[in-house]
Amino acid sequence: MSLHGFHLVVPGSLNQRTGGYVYDACIVDGLRRMGWQVIVHELEGAFPEADETAHASLTRVLASLPDDTQVVLDGLAMGGLPQPLRAHGLRLRIVGLVHHPLADETGLDSDQRHRLAASERDSLSVCRGVLVTSSKTASRLSAYGVSPARVRAVPPGTEPARWAGGPAPGAPPQIICVGAVIPRKGQDVLIRALARLSEMEWICVCAGSLTRHLLYAATVQTQVIEAGFSERFRFVGECAEEVLDELYHSSSLFALPSYDEGYGMALTEALARGLPVVSTTGGAIPDTVPDGTGILVPPGDDLALATAIEELLTDDSRCRNLGSAARRYAETLPDWDQAAVTFASAVTEFGSSAT
Repeated sequence: MSLHGFHLVVPGSLNQRTGGYVYDACIVDGLRRMGWQVIVHELEGAFPEADETAHASLTRVLASLPDDTQVVLDGLAMGGLPQPLRAHGLRLRIVGLVHHPLADETGLDSDQRHRLAASERDSLSVCRGVLVTSSKTASRLSAYGVSPARVRAVPPGTEPARWAGGPAPGAPPQIICVGAVIPRKGQDVLIRALARLSEMEWICVCAGSLTRHLLYAATVQTQVIEAGFSERFRFVGECAEEVLDELYHSSSLFALPSYDEGYGMALTEALARGLPVVSTTGGAIPDTVPDGTGILVPPGDDLALATAIEELLTDDSRCRNLGSAARRYAETLPDWDQAAVTFASAVTEFGSSAT
């Protein structure tokens, strides 16, 4: 395959509605509009702690590719499977795509963290280069033995969106939280924060997969019931794009209490709609949500989160000012076509370099 094309390897279906998969899919669409040939391989099996099916699936894909083929491997598929990469790394031109280091996931025990870190370090050592979604993640990879010369940041695109109109007249303020219901996203912290504001009017909608961490998803849904929020707090699962757009449009503010983000695409989606953001200082979030567009608090601090939400629910002027600044900032961000151009440049550079 020429330098104007490559094979993209992802774990499972590319059509999944999480930030990493949306990123991959939008980059593929952008590259194809540019005339690139991108062939997508969807692996079977469990990830990131790969099972035998995953190992066999990746081995089969890599073995099927001719020598000198350009391959981009999503980090979720790559990080737990260094052995197939080592078996084919000398004859293929492999580039890693890391959205978020696997060992940085919230809720891992020390053995899991050590195992994933060692495995991802091994996998990254095989790659000619590594693509990441933020400068924060780029700097994080130094702990994995990846030199800055082998890393290129390609931030996601942000498309123009309509202004959020807010709730219908007479309806309570709506808080929207977008992200898979997993420990790293901190939905439990949001519920504890809103429990401190139970005397105020609000409703909260959480949009994101309920199947990626079944125990945590069940725990936070029980937490909602025990807090007496069954009529005020909705988990709507993964949403089609048009449904999610309506949820954004009817909201008053956006809240994402993540412990860590490699970028945080949902944050810029909210900024593009003029929604003030309440989030944390975890990972790349302070770079994604600049001063004046939202309020950031320490991860895991439900009191600070509650204070920030209360401020926005009670101060319309502050809300409007943050929302206007958010919208102006989002208009300066690259769209997906621009992101695809940057991605193409990096892939071309790594493809022509020596290992």
